[in-house]
Amino acid sequence: MPTTKYRAILEECQETIGYRFQRLELLKAALTHTSGANTRSASNERLEFLGDSVLGLVTCELLYHRFPDYQEGDMTKVKSVVVSRKTCAKFSEELGLGRYLILGKGMENRGDIPQNLLADAFESLVAAIFLDGGWDTVKEFVLDFVEPEIDAVAGDAINNNAKSALQQVAQRELNGTPRYYVLDEQGPDHDKCFKISTDINGHRYPAAWGRNKKDAELKAALNALAAIAGEAIPYPS
Repeated sequence: MPTTKYRAILEECQETIGYRFQRLELLKAALTHTSGANTRSASNERLEFLGDSVLGLVTCELLYHRFPDYQEGDMTKVKSVVVSRKTCAKFSEELGLGRYLILGKGMENRGDIPQNLLADAFESLVAAIFLDGGWDTVKEFVLDFVEPEIDAVAGDAINNNAKSALQQVAQRELNGTPRYYVLDEQGPDHDKCFKISTDINGHRYPAAWGRNKKDAELKAALNALAAIAGEAIPYPS
């Protein structure tokens, strides 16, 4: 069991993450960096290895069921963002895990905790919860973090593919090619916004404003796709 020295830290950490461990030594191990461990096996390195796989599996299962039309490459792109080291470090910061990390004296005096240590801590915590509470418990914990990320990443992917999708629809259904026209622009030179519309075979679709030309073109493409499908325009100008 963890010593009295760490009990207060571990107690506060459990309150923060919303999960109480049956085996408190797993939480201590998850929070212990190699610099703060008596032996390498007492650090969170092994847990980090397991947690990376658990995090990936939860994410892959969700992607598989939520996006039945996605091919392997599409799911891989979303997964690579959702379980990246940068994203794991962000999750760790949201939980405030940096406050509970057990570090060596040299690391404690360095100021801000490096992003890679924060990412390690989140993956290790995932593994500790999996070993302590099982699959259903860790899945529920992980989904609270990855679901919003997946929605955001997938949404960006849909938007970024809008122009390509519109071109395919225009060629397949309308025998034409989309053209984009700037109808208006406002703001100073360093911070302009643009109003752009899409034209296919002489038919101009509802225009959209964007913070730059690329953004306005993507929104105009989404407007055109919605109009062609008979749906509500997502970005009315």
